[in-house]
Amino acid sequence: MSAAQDGILEELRRLRARVPQLTGALAADADGLVLAQDTPGVDPETVAALTGATRTLAAQLTDETGQGDLRELLVRGVYGYVATYAAGNGAVITLLAQDRVNVGRLHLEGRRAGARIGELVDSAATEHTETTAKAPAKPAPARPRAARTSRAKPADTRATATAPTVARTTTES
Repeated sequence: MSAAQDGILEELRRLRARVPQLTGALAADADGLVLAQDTPGVDPETVAALTGATRTLAAQLTDETGQGDLRELLVRGVYGYVATYAAGNGAVITLLAQDRVNVGRLHLEGRRAGARIGELVDSAATEHTETTAKAPAKPAPARPRAARTSRAKPADTRATATAPTVARTTTES
């Protein structure tokens, strides 16, 4: 996935050039693991892990309220914004921006970058799946076979029926 990581990092850097008020950008997978990052002054592993947890809660919220799949999440703090955008089937990008950022521009560029990064992540995942599928499978070790038993109905071991015996008792009077 090195080529994909290089492409993701390049896209994050281009995004930061297009939106000068961005102070950091990272891409993470659904589990909150960093795929690529450009976040000076911020611990990317912590941000990615928090993004993963927040994404899970936000996805539950959109699902529970009938709003469909999660597309984006925007959090505003005193000093700026944290924006998260879906990136393909299993990744997200998280952007850190100053308070003076044009939020419309942030959304526009964040969505576009999310779509491009999503394509990179999804194509890398597809290539990995195809490579794994083409690899020869190891044959399963042979298991010793147990002797087969007959599935015929067992013989009836009860005594065979005999003709009924009639006993008569007579009394003479």
